[in-house]
Amino acid sequence: MVHAIKDITLDISRGEFVALKGRSGSGKTTLLNLLGGLDSPGSGEIRFDGMSLKQLNQEELTKWRREKVGFVFQSFALTPTFSAIENVEVPLRLMRMDPSEVTDRARQVLKMVGMDKRSNSRPDELSGGQQQRVAIARAIVSDPEMKLADEPTGELDTENTRLILEMFRKIVDQKGITVIMTSHNPVVEEFAHRVYSLIDHNLISLK
Repeated sequence: MVHAIKDITLDISRGEFVALKGRSGSGKTTLLNLLGGLDSPGSGEIRFDGMSLKQLNQEELTKWRREKVGFVFQSFALTPTFSAIENVEVPLRLMRMDPSEVTDRARQVLKMVGMDKRSNSRPDELSGGQQQRVAIARAIVSDPEMKLADEPTGELDTENTRLILEMFRKIVDQKGITVIMTSHNPVVEEFAHRVYSLIDHNLISLK
């Protein structure tokens, strides 16, 4: 049997920015998927606010992810035919928020990430850094308690990487959202409260 990760105990507090580092194939994405309820552990358990994710059926787990977790991916994962604001509105519409509030809420969050002036632009009209800002806005528009980001700066240059990491730290400090990010970029250590490295599928504390 091959273990993607093993013997890991990790306790993360609300409002922390935690970075997970490691080589490709070290288990970073697997750990992130476990924390977000996308995968289930073969043994042990994932607890959120004292509740074990094992207690939830598939429908309850989907609802929990929709309401409590925001996901940001390296590939941005924006809908290409939607404008920036329409992409940000998607989580709110899935939550069946009052339509009269959806656009206002989306505009507020786009302004927070500095993309309010490009709200009507489609993804192919935006740079990589701008697309990632929209993806971050989409991930926080529903006020999740936890945001999981999988190599969100992997396709960005150094300047945009630093801007995105500054934005994550600002979100943590101002909104109290917990951010857990996988990254191989050493710059992340400047912004995260805690940094761990996955080595041989085990978690090692670096900061």
